[in-house]
Amino acid sequence: MRTFSIRILGAMSLLAAPFLVSSAEAQDARGTFFSTLRGLCGARFEGAKTFPADTTDAFHGQLLVADVASCSDSVMRVPFSVGEDRSRTWIFRRSGSTLQLQHDHRLKDGSPDPVNLYGGMATATGSARSQSFQADAHTAHLIPAAVTNVWTVSLSADGQRLTYHLERDGRPRFTAELRRVPGGRD
Repeated sequence: MRTFSIRILGAMSLLAAPFLVSSAEAQDARGTFFSTLRGLCGARFEGAKTFPADTTDAFHGQLLVADVASCSDSVMRVPFSVGEDRSRTWIFRRSGSTLQLQHDHRLKDGSPDPVNLYGGMATATGSARSQSFQADAHTAHLIPAAVTNVWTVSLSADGQRLTYHLERDGRPRFTAELRRVPGGRD
């Protein structure tokens, strides 16, 4: 009986092996993702909201622009415009084995919005091309409804597409699809 159960467990672990990510692999994926993003410094991505179909929200029909800018070994700043509104910036911070995404929102006068610097830390399930960021304690305090938020930022293998996706309570809440355009600083 023991031999049989060990063999089954051994076979199951072989089947599951491709889906398991070690801690070191997750750290490397976070680092590789950050390096890939840094390699796009100066690139400009344009696109639109693809979800939800709601035509009444502020993003509907607006050109969305992400400019990969202000690139260092530890911080990447990506200003994100919605039409003429340039009040948003995504901040990616790399420190040791961690990767963080924050949303910097500004008022018209340039001062911080009261709802500012929300976001989270990359989970261990990401890859070199896609990272998911689970809402952190600051976000939960600032926006209680966002405690379950997961933001996923994905880059295509050719570096030509960027996808920004938000889930809340395990359901899609927002998706933007952006394509790289000529005219960036690269």
